[in-house]
Amino acid sequence: MKDLISFVKGKRKELGLTQEDLALKAGVGLRFVREMEQGKATLRMDKVNEVLALFDHQMAPVPQKMIGNE
Repeated sequence: MKDLISFVKGKRKELGLTQEDLALKAGVGLRFVREMEQGKATLRMDKVNEVLALFDHQMAPVPQKMIGNE
């Protein structure tokens, strides 16, 4: 989850967008963007992908890190 938060915040700031701007461009609510950037544990994947699509990315399965190999 930390990777997602860092990625979205970083890209948003890199493009000079406010949370409101990002919400409008992605077609999601401001509350959703705020919750995503604050690390809410449960998010709708379709909405996450709508935000990531602005940065030409999407959610995908990745291997879990093994404990102790972080």
